[in-house]
Amino acid sequence: MKFRFTAPLLLFVFLPWLHALASSLDESFLAAHDATGKGDRAQIERLAGELREHELAVYVDYWRLQLDLKKNPDTAAITAFLAANAGDYLAEKVRGDWLREVGRQQQWALFDAHYPALEQPDQELMCYALQSRMARADESALDEAMPLWLRLTEPPEPCQPVLAALILARRVGVDEVWARIRRQVETNRLTGARYSMNYLPSDQTPDAKTARAVTDTPLPWLDRTRPSNSRMHRELVALAIARLARNDPHLAAGQLWRLEKFLKEDEKAWAWSQIAWQAALRHMEEAPGWYARAGDTPMSVNLAQWRIRASLRVEDWEGVRAAIEKLPPSLAEHPAWVYWLARAHQAGERAGDARALFWRIAGQPNFYSHLADEELGRGIMPPPRVAPPTEAELAQAASLGALRRSLALLRLGLRVEGVREWNWAMRGLGDRELLAAAAVAERAGFHDRAIFSAERTLTQHDYAQRYPMPFSEAIRPAASENFLDEAWVYGLIRQESRFIVEAHSSAGAAGLMQLMPATARWVAKKAGLKDFHPGLIRNIETNVRLGISYLRMLMEDFGRHPVPAAAAYNAGPRRARKWQATRSLEGAIYAETIHFDETRDYVKKLMSNTVYYSALLTGQPQSIKYWLGTIGPRAIEIKAEELP
Repeated sequence: MKFRFTAPLLLFVFLPWLHALASSLDESFLAAHDATGKGDRAQIERLAGELREHELAVYVDYWRLQLDLKKNPDTAAITAFLAANAGDYLAEKVRGDWLREVGRQQQWALFDAHYPALEQPDQELMCYALQSRMARADESALDEAMPLWLRLTEPPEPCQPVLAALILARRVGVDEVWARIRRQVETNRLTGARYSMNYLPSDQTPDAKTARAVTDTPLPWLDRTRPSNSRMHRELVALAIARLARNDPHLAAGQLWRLEKFLKEDEKAWAWSQIAWQAALRHMEEAPGWYARAGDTPMSVNLAQWRIRASLRVEDWEGVRAAIEKLPPSLAEHPAWVYWLARAHQAGERAGDARALFWRIAGQPNFYSHLADEELGRGIMPPPRVAPPTEAELAQAASLGALRRSLALLRLGLRVEGVREWNWAMRGLGDRELLAAAAVAERAGFHDRAIFSAERTLTQHDYAQRYPMPFSEAIRPAASENFLDEAWVYGLIRQESRFIVEAHSSAGAAGLMQLMPATARWVAKKAGLKDFHPGLIRNIETNVRLGISYLRMLMEDFGRHPVPAAAAYNAGPRRARKWQATRSLEGAIYAETIHFDETRDYVKKLMSNTVYYSALLTGQPQSIKYWLGTIGPRAIEIKAEELP
């Protein structure tokens, strides 16, 4: 008897076998990945043959090259790989890794031949490129290196010869060396600061013991030091006061009042700027006055911005205006400072100037634009949703090799590699291509990649892609049961994890709501969740239930105000409590004056997320000022046993 198999029947018969084969190849691929981490070349070679047909076979080739890069790089094999994978992420990665080794060996002709093809060189490679040009006696290389002198407070190894060359070429004098040391102390790069002292003339170089005392034990050193008119001693006094201010601005101010008559004007002004900055971070009312004592001394971007926040915190609008107008033009154009300058003009009864500034930043998808829109009487709504990607557009996106590789890597749990492939693929895409890529990611369940792509559109937008609402079967009832607004909860989860179920941080936070194990255990006990163990944090329903329960507790502790509650969720309730004032404070000012950069950015983005989610859920224009509100004065401190 002869059997005839139709195509559907053949698929039915062989599909289980195909799935088993794919699963087996995936296991071999992951084994090769692990072998690379262990440096097991023999294992990779054993697996390479069977992985020839795997969709990620190029990664096996990459790993084989990577193992040879430092030991015995094969230039022919590398250039062949680059040619075969031109334009792909892995070609960029191989080229960068190879050039790093070529630069280390100072093979400048080879370096110069391949460096121009690198699309995104990092600081190490840029310094190798400068070294190469200096080796050819290219004087313009030193001109380009000059900005690195102050910017690179903790330079990578390839940049050290570049900085040394600036000294040898007399491009950098004593003033520039002390400026670098000050900058390193300001950024807490103390080892670097002590190293930079070696660039000083011998009569201005402190001994190692003195240098360490100034940076590590400044108060005892200041107490026993005797006034001296030498440049070295004056600078060390200013540095010691800056170090002391990190722990106690009041004590540092007292020391400076005692010693400032021995300092020159620029040294004294810099020391006051350091005290004022530390006071501003602590929301001390003396901060604006101490900034005033610093006068117009040049300040880093960080200090200049905290000068504005110090005045903003006490609602000294004239001080806000003056501080913003001292900013360099490029920084003054940031939406934050355009908005707060407009508010300062508004307070100063310059309504026309204020309105012009509000219009300058209105209509954009960011926190300050939302605030400006409301000042102009405009509610916040997402732009009209464009037509969804066609099947042809989806097919075109799905056919991109980088997207296919990215989705395969993400599916196998190799998130770092998958994200890099995806991000590389998005470069240069038009709006329709980005929307199609976002749809492909969303269909595959990778909401973070969908958000990443959809956020990059310039004129055609789909805010349902930018602000997705997955896992509603877990999130919606939990929000309702805890009397929390669904839009705010979604806004927080979007900011915490981008809806990555397996998300985890280096600190140990895990899951959609990035719960710390200790917090989860504490909330589980309070919520009466029996048989809880840390592994449950990665369960979607448990993670959401515990995270939203914790949010409700924070909301109750902060008078049901979402802004300090959000800050508490990110940075801890005690810090959020300290950031409250002793009087009522506008929510936007509270957010602007959070002294952790990460938390300040987190709160502003979360509140912006919330208004968009609320608009998508209700179909109505929203008010960000409604969400920001006014935050009441700081109450009693939370007891140790009340919150984790």
